Amino acid sequence: MKQLTQNLKNGVISFMESPVPQVGRESVVVKSSLSLISTGTERMLLEFGRGSLIEKVKSQPEKVNQVINKIKTDGLMPTLDAVRAKLDDGIVPGYSLVGEVFSVGRNAEGFYRGDRVVCNGGHAEFVCVSKNLAARIPDNVSDESAVFTVVGAIALQGIRLLNPTLGESICVIGLGLVGQLTVQLLTASGCRVFGIDINADKVKLAESFGAVGFTLSGNESPVESAIAFSRGMGMDGVIVAASTKSTAPVDYAAEMSKKRGKIVLTGVTGLELKRRPFYDKELTFQVSCSYGPGRYDRGYEELCNDYPFGYVRWTLKRNFEAVLDIMAAGKIDVKPLITHSFPFNDAVKAYDLLMTENPLGIVLTYEKDTPTPDFSVELTNKPVSGRSEKPVVGYIGVGNFAKQVLLPNLKNSGATLKTISSASGGNVSALGRKFGFAVASSEYSRVFEDTDINTVFISTRHGSHAELVVRALQSGKNVFVEKPLALNEAELSGIIEAHKNSNGILLVGFNRRFSVFSRKLKESLISKSDPLCINIMVNAGAIEGSHWVHDAESGGGRIIGEACHFMDLIRYFTGSGITEVYAVSTHGHSVTDSDKMCITLKCSDGSIGTINYFSNGSKAYPKERIEVFSEGRVYVIDNFKSLTCFGKGKSHKQFAQDKGHVREITEFLRAIETGNKAPIPFDELVEITLSSFAAVESSKTGKPVTV
Repeated sequence: MKQLTQNLKNGVISFMESPVPQVGRESVVVKSSLSLISTGTERMLLEFGRGSLIEKVKSQPEKVNQVINKIKTDGLMPTLDAVRAKLDDGIVPGYSLVGEVFSVGRNAEGFYRGDRVVCNGGHAEFVCVSKNLAARIPDNVSDESAVFTVVGAIALQGIRLLNPTLGESICVIGLGLVGQLTVQLLTASGCRVFGIDINADKVKLAESFGAVGFTLSGNESPVESAIAFSRGMGMDGVIVAASTKSTAPVDYAAEMSKKRGKIVLTGVTGLELKRRPFYDKELTFQVSCSYGPGRYDRGYEELCNDYPFGYVRWTLKRNFEAVLDIMAAGKIDVKPLITHSFPFNDAVKAYDLLMTENPLGIVLTYEKDTPTPDFSVELTNKPVSGRSEKPVVGYIGVGNFAKQVLLPNLKNSGATLKTISSASGGNVSALGRKFGFAVASSEYSRVFEDTDINTVFISTRHGSHAELVVRALQSGKNVFVEKPLALNEAELSGIIEAHKNSNGILLVGFNRRFSVFSRKLKESLISKSDPLCINIMVNAGAIEGSHWVHDAESGGGRIIGEACHFMDLIRYFTGSGITEVYAVSTHGHSVTDSDKMCITLKCSDGSIGTINYFSNGSKAYPKERIEVFSEGRVYVIDNFKSLTCFGKGKSHKQFAQDKGHVREITEFLRAIETGNKAPIPFDELVEITLSSFAAVESSKTGKPVTV
């Protein structure tokens, strides 16, 4: 299928052949008929992409401190690599689309193949969306009208927050798409509407919808005219739908408001508010979040947990349905909002027009008879096959860690890269081309069934690791899986059984033991005769409570998902098995207690290790510090940028941070090619995984757990 992509580094809009996405349990796949270019939002993205690096920094000043802190803790080069990788990401622009349901997830009740729907989808021939981000279109609403539903929901949510009553005087500042729909909805609800914009044509259009208009010119203020419109009382409410860096729209809104008036921002403006008018009038100011309650809430959008109707009357989906009902009743007219229409194949011309003219609504139309959906795309004509002893790689999962760490290192490894796969489709084709794969696919089975592929890399969400590892082993593949190996003992048992019946090499991404600093410290411990005492401090950083990593099924929590790294380090340095785990966590913390934990490990040789895994620290403080006490010496690894020996031994320091990712991949691939043993013995992988389970259990029971 074709989809539009925008490069954030240079703003270039282009077409990409991508695999059709797989439908999820709670989602639907939609075959596109029309999509709407939102001129305000998408012009902002284009301007950001086409701006210089300095202009990008100026547009997002809140990111500057994050970058500075990362440079301080991780070093300059890793930070620059992360920034470049982020800017090099391709995004699919757009968020309002009409089409027919092509496939339905097993839990997406209420939808059927062939239904006409509107959804929050980007500009692509097929999109996969959550069932809570789609709504069925009434029979008497045309596709051309329905494609404005999502933008209409933005306008409607702003009105809901303002909560105007019949006959009130409301001002709308900014008469773009959202502003025009806001005018119509307010007029339909019996309000007196005053519209303001710098564009005279947009003001005339708002007047045709029943508003009284005012065209800004020069330094002329609309405040007196607005107050006169309100019969000298001041505006009951103001909706700011403008898109500008200036604070002027909010200043105007405050000056024209009555005492205790309300101001709602649905657009984007500067927010250096002047205190005096807000103080004198006791004004209420609120920023509206997109389409309504549920937007950006993982529980609502991804897991599809609806809000109770009796407590949250208007969710984003109900706002979609309300806008469609208003269209069906003929209360709003969107035809005058369509200033241009382009075939989807000419979409690049539409974006050129967006930057050179001042259009209002641009509609993209899709061919009705699109080719048969293809879940895989050939990225190169060069045939890929390899001798069985050479690594031929299939890659599954394309999250941030894959894009920024694993894929760049794999590209430089010399391995043959065959297929890259992501169930969501998304930008997998762009990533495949960037990193040198031959095929992009949304079907994982393509990787497992390909007899040329003998090595599988897995970096999906944690909850799918065990299932994919088992499938890969049963398919006779070598497997590299990002940590964790499994989330519970049942999953781990399945992996043990599959490994027993497989000749494949299995490696979990415990990369820190492969760091040059870890290797040099380990060399210094070769002649040790006494047990070690190890202290590891992890300034893990906060992750919001709604993030998938905290979910028991998707992520398994941060101890199983990340603290396992440091259990592996203790196992590596001591060279002896972990026999007992005792852990305590905080209680009554504001977000979660499970990622603020002290973990103590006992080893069979008498060594002990403590991991202080804390998520409530400052990002300005280094993330990791490892201290090893041994026979009159202390070794300190400081954030994998230096190794310092206090006492007899050699210190080591280097400019770039080294967490072992390059050596980890190199040794894994070399073991496959040479027929050597896995870089980490399988029983150690099982032991570390069980130790992470034990830590979680111990923190709950308050008792030590034997491994």
